[in-house]
Order: sequence, then C-alpha cells, then structure tokens
Amino acid sequence: MGGTSGIGRATAALLAELGADVVAAGRSAGGQDQVDATDRKSLQAFFERQGEFDHLVVCVSGGEGAGPLATVDLDAISRAFAAKTLAQLATVQAALPTLRPGGSVTLVTAASAQGALPGTAGLAAVNGALEASVRPLAAELAPVRVNAVSPGVIDTDWWAGMPAADRAAFFTDTAGRTPLGRVGRPQDIAATIAALVGSPFVTGQVIVADGGLTL
Repeated sequence: MGGTSGIGRATAALLAELGADVVAAGRSAGGQDQVDATDRKSLQAFFERQGEFDHLVVCVSGGEGAGPLATVDLDAISRAFAAKTLAQLATVQAALPTLRPGGSVTLVTAASAQGALPGTAGLAAVNGALEASVRPLAAELAPVRVNAVSPGVIDTDWWAGMPAADRAAFFTDTAGRTPLGRVGRPQDIAATIAALVGSPFVTGQVIVADGGLTL
C-alpha cells in the first residue's frame, strides 16, 4: 500500500525482482490498483478484490505537520495523523480477513520518532504513535509478524513542496551530519523492508534505517 511512488515504488520493484507476485496499490493512477488508504470502504473493496495474500507493506503518508511548535498549525498535525497513523492502522485492519497466518505486516514510519530534531515535534508524534503500535500488534496478530522500518531523510517526492535550492541545502547539511555521509535513497529503505519481509523469526521490531543520523 502506497506503492506508487518513492519508497513504496522502490519496494514493489525490489520484491518483484526477488520473485514475489506484487500488487502496488495507492492513490495514484500509476498503481496496479487504485485505493485510498484514508477511505475505509476503498480499503475494504481493495482487499476483497485481491483475495488471500502473504505480506503487507504499508508506506502511506502525508505531507503536513512539520514546523516549530510555537507556529505549527495543529490542524495540520491532526491531518497528518489521519493521513499516516490512522491510514496505516486502517490498512492493516482491512487486510486482516485475507492476510494468511504466517504472513507479515511491515509499516513505514520515520526517524523523526527516534531523534530530537527541532521543528519535528508534530511529525515525531505522528510517527511515534505508529511505532508504539508495533509491539502490541505483533502480540495480538501472531503468528502474523508485525514490524516497522523507520527511515531517515530520504530523497523522494515527499520533499517536493520545498523550494529546490532549500531542499538541496537541507540535503547537503543532513549528509554532513550523517555518519554514512549522504541522505538515503528509496532503494535503501526497500532493501530494509525486503529483509524484514523475508525474516521469518523477526517480529515486534522497529528498524531504524537513517544512515546513523539519529545516533
């Protein structure tokens, strides 16, 4: 879910390359199956069409909620919760009737939940809430495995709303503060997701993939 752009698209491509039968769904018409994760009827209809399956990767997100707490629009944070936290949980809920036992759920959060970056309190709340759900869901849904990947700064269209010069400066600054010396690529996170999907004895874990940014 959320497989039509950025991390989701890279993950769908990698899993297909590894031999999986992949359905890349999302709001964009570029997906194999168009579905809106904020619309429960849309989700239910999608999973009913697909039938039984083994692995669910949920990359849906929103583009709001960042900014200093003194000035950030709290309504924007509320919309971010709806677009990411609630949308991901709703996706898992809708998938349960057709998700085979022994399968897996992998959520995609963000390392704002792990670090102490000024201007990200709203994003940290959105992603932290999602990460906090991983362990209880792993216990509740077993033998289905539930994990999450928490990416750092990844060069995707999520940043498209930032002016190009500002985005380039931000990426350069972030790369300088990251032990691995660069911002992430969608393929970096896809590799982490694929590893979790293929790890039959890992559940209840949040894997941070940020190049060391939050160390």
